[in-house]
Amino acid sequence: MVKKITEQEFENERIGTILVDFYADWCGPCKMVSPIVDELSEDNNDIAFRKVNVDEEANLAIRYNVRSIPTLILFKEGKEVDRVVGFAPKQKLQSWLDSHK
Repeated sequence: MVKKITEQEFENERIGTILVDFYADWCGPCKMVSPIVDELSEDNNDIAFRKVNVDEEANLAIRYNVRSIPTLILFKEGKEVDRVVGFAPKQKLQSWLDSHK
């Protein structure tokens, strides 16, 4: 399951591996990648999946230099380890996640 979080909640998300989907409701590619991220969350129980709406949580987007959406950022123990910008198919995203396990 993918949980939508606020900036305050994000600060508490520092343990383990976390994928954060930075998105906006009006963004077409974000709407295309969202169901893929939902499927990945079901297939990867070892990763916490979170969503951040960049319009509602602009400070987080600025802090992590999110300039295009969707942007998927993978964190381990609170530190960014990699990111994917733009739409990507499920197979590519799963391979990307697998490369960081």
